Amino acid sequence: MAFFRVSELPRTEMAEGIGRRAVYLEGVMMTFFDFAPGAVVPEHRHPHEQITLVLEGALEFTLGDETRIIRAGEGVTIPPNVPHSARALSHPTQAVDAWHPIREDYK
Repeated sequence: MAFFRVSELPRTEMAEGIGRRAVYLEGVMMTFFDFAPGAVVPEHRHPHEQITLVLEGALEFTLGDETRIIRAGEGVTIPPNVPHSARALSHPTQAVDAWHPIREDYK
């Protein structure tokens, strides 16, 4: 698919209060997330490089031993195998993640 509309990509409920949509090529992927207020992504790690950008709202984001609030227009780069977690704050939040290599489990 060369052209896409985010709202028309298939939506997966990743966890309670977290929806995910994905678009990808052979070596790169973007995922679009909708977080309900208070939704949590538990601490985890993976072998993929990840860049997260908050589009709307705010996330309390922990990367390794550091926790920050990232708001619309702010982001974080996540090297492979570094533990990280996130919690949406009081407003609905939208974020986009870029991945390399693609997350086969997110297709």
